[in-house]
Amino acid sequence: MKIRTRLILLFMVLFGVLLLAFAVFIYIFSAGNQKDEYYDHLKREAITKANMLLDARVPPAVLQLIYKNANNDLFEEEVAIYDTAFHLQYHDAVDIDKVKETPEMINRIIQQQQIRFEQGALQVVGFLYAHQGRHYVITAAATDKYGLQRLQGLKYSLIFSYIGIIGLTIIAGYFFVGRALKPVEKMVDKVEEITATNLDLRVPVQNEKDEIGELATTFNKMLDRLEKSFDAQKYFVSNISHELRTPLSTIVGELQIALIKDRSAPEYKEVIRLALTDAQRLVKLSNGLLDLAKASYDQTEIGRKALRTDELLMDARDTVIRSNEGYQVDIQFEQEIEDDDFISVNGNEYLLKVAFVNLMENACKFSANHQCIVTINYHGRVVILRFTDNGIGISATDLPNIFSAFYRGANQDFTAGNGIGLSLTQKILAMHQGTISVTSRMDEGSTFTVEIPHL
Repeated sequence: MKIRTRLILLFMVLFGVLLLAFAVFIYIFSAGNQKDEYYDHLKREAITKANMLLDARVPPAVLQLIYKNANNDLFEEEVAIYDTAFHLQYHDAVDIDKVKETPEMINRIIQQQQIRFEQGALQVVGFLYAHQGRHYVITAAATDKYGLQRLQGLKYSLIFSYIGIIGLTIIAGYFFVGRALKPVEKMVDKVEEITATNLDLRVPVQNEKDEIGELATTFNKMLDRLEKSFDAQKYFVSNISHELRTPLSTIVGELQIALIKDRSAPEYKEVIRLALTDAQRLVKLSNGLLDLAKASYDQTEIGRKALRTDELLMDARDTVIRSNEGYQVDIQFEQEIEDDDFISVNGNEYLLKVAFVNLMENACKFSANHQCIVTINYHGRVVILRFTDNGIGISATDLPNIFSAFYRGANQDFTAGNGIGLSLTQKILAMHQGTISVTSRMDEGSTFTVEIPHL
């Protein structure tokens, strides 16, 4: 079922029930008022007839004659007058006697002063009437023909009005719901045009303040993210193709040259050494790509546990020193640690170690003395780690891009690399709700500051 149909049905059910309840209330209220008014009318007519009998001394036979020969509805009411001892003083039509008063009814009227009830189609009122020091019991009964006809007319008017209003509301609802959902139809048409080749297209936003506008805005933001993701993927594929092609081409070329003619043992060793260097470069690139893939996993799929950052840094230092002779890493505490939790984090041991190794290797690689100083501190809810070197520094031009994958700045001539390390490190820290920032001055060195929430 489409949203338009569902909205119309829901609205019509709600509106129909409310309108029906309103119509029923109007009918019941009108019927009640009609009865109350007619009871009052009966009482007034009965008092008038009693005054004609008791004050004007109109003979009962004359009143009965008037009652029997009346052609209008003014005197249709059948009136009976009794004294309190149940002696009949006057009756419009004794032979008919619609009400058939009983002593019990008379006593009840005397006790309650007034009673009202219905007898079939008749409305009957009985009341106690005082006249010149004496009390009389008067009953009056009649059928409210005009009132019933008006109620009947009101009933049919409400029924036909209800049907007509519901019909018009369905037509109007279909029209206005269609207009309200028109932006959604435009969105659907526009979305169908968007493919992987034209992610620059966007959904039109007519009103940013309504729900449909918010949906369109949210969808456009999603398209922005997708476009950036696709661009990053293209950039990634382009760069990784280049990074893989270069060492492979070099290895193939070196081996082909070695096979052209016989060479001496030292020359073969040199070819093997060059090929091994390129192969090691490929291995390092492959490991970086695997780590980058791991850092892109869903966070819920990454195992975590409580880890001391100082122990992680010690393991990372050992890894760096074993892999690179001549590299030095000095780890220092900036203040006394009062509680182990202050320098402990909830994280993945392997990924955090990869991030710390990357920062240590970068610091050592770009320093003339191949030294990195790591300081450990904490403040508030975060552990603060600083990786400092006295190297060549990073230019202001390169600083905004150093965390982009495969980006190589002006320092690429200083030492080899593939531009994955810092991008990978930033991803890993982001997975741990951490941040990384850098300050650098040319020819003086750089400091990378890492902040991670502690336990």
